[in-house]
Amino acid sequence: MEDDYFSIDAILAENQRVGCRFKIEIADMGHLGGGGDRDISKGTSLQLPIWLVYTVILSDWADMIMPPAFGSKVRNALKAEPCSVRLSGLVGAGGLWYGFGKTIMELLENKEAMSELMTNTFRKRLVQVVDQAQHFSTLGPAGDGAQSFREGLDGTERERERHISRIYPYLLTSLQCSRLPKKARNG
Repeated sequence: MEDDYFSIDAILAENQRVGCRFKIEIADMGHLGGGGDRDISKGTSLQLPIWLVYTVILSDWADMIMPPAFGSKVRNALKAEPCSVRLSGLVGAGGLWYGFGKTIMELLENKEAMSELMTNTFRKRLVQVVDQAQHFSTLGPAGDGAQSFREGLDGTERERERHISRIYPYLLTSLQCSRLPKKARNG
């Protein structure tokens, strides 16, 4: 997300820690793990901020451990029923699951699989996001399922829902007017 330098969403997405398993011993860097060790031993697993993980992984000092938000359990749940997964709770601050995925995707060997997972998830959830945005104000006290889905929206999806709910009344009015005979539209 380096091209989004001033984006708050990019900052929040990069404000995550990612597990790394070191392939070599690194002298005088034990403080990165937060412990009292002087060195990082070969085979040590540490949680590091994503901005540091880039250097560690690209220098081939360690392998990235797939974050739980993209682990096999979550991937299987998303493939089975994307709308049932609460994306907002998977990555912490701001719930920017898509942003975090885009960030770690740059470190993966199989970028296509991650891209496909995120794209399919977004597409399948978008229908529900649009439906919720259109009907939220008219539902009154929403059912538990609708409320639960809205609470589980990723930050990107919440932003889309806000935009859709703002333009929907104007879009609806425009569509209704376009169905009127030409004479009635012109007054």
